[in-house]
Amino acid sequence: MKLWIFASVACWLAVPNAVAQIGVVGSLTHEYNVAPGHSYNGIIDIANTSAETQEVKVYQSDLFFYADGTVDYGEPGGLPRSNARWMSLSPRQLLIPPRESATVHYIIQVPDDATLTGTFWSLLMVEPIPLASPESTRPGAKPGVGVNQVLRYGIQIVTQVGESGTRQVKFSQLKLVAENGKRSLLADVENTGERWLKGSFNLDLYDSNGGFVGRFESVQQRMYPRTSVRYSVDLVGVANGSYKALIVVDCGGDDVFGVNVNLVLKD
Repeated sequence: MKLWIFASVACWLAVPNAVAQIGVVGSLTHEYNVAPGHSYNGIIDIANTSAETQEVKVYQSDLFFYADGTVDYGEPGGLPRSNARWMSLSPRQLLIPPRESATVHYIIQVPDDATLTGTFWSLLMVEPIPLASPESTRPGAKPGVGVNQVLRYGIQIVTQVGESGTRQVKFSQLKLVAENGKRSLLADVENTGERWLKGSFNLDLYDSNGGFVGRFESVQQRMYPRTSVRYSVDLVGVANGSYKALIVVDCGGDDVFGVNVNLVLKD
């Protein structure tokens, strides 16, 4: 087993310099291929890495994010594609002895609705309860007023209804930027389909004579339906001039999306 301290959502939620006394064991993404009317069981293993008993609460949240970096953690079940209301979990609050682990069980009950298509998702949040918190049930708890640094974990629960759902993206904005001598292309991409996509970003650059200049790549990113991400491609070392570019978001298999653009690089 692997103990993951930071991953996508967990990083967004971390308070700087927080000391991790609990950890979620295994992946922070649980993905299920589901069918309407069926139920699915899952677990979350939580490890106490400290020398003292730790108290933990587990609760639900929605998740939505935008290309500008904005992340919304809404009320569970509020989004059209939230699966939060399909889920039940137990226990929601627990004590974990020193150097031991505990398990939270959850059940996904998919509605018996033949019209369900594509991807539905939500978060299960795992958060330690400080001894000074009014929520604490530990012996010696002393609720008080103060500032507590807390590292939360978000486990993404993803349900895919078979292979259903459209797959489509939109290139909503392309922008050249230059900062501190570094020139980059920023590309905002929105998932306009019904199914999540994991897109790798490639930019093939050609000069005015059609000569191939090079391929420039960005990291793969995950896009839920209607969410958007921003890809950044470093163009340092490319000379000023006019270029033609083929921009491709490759989501695997036949799910490859591209656009041709003209770029003018200048100081």
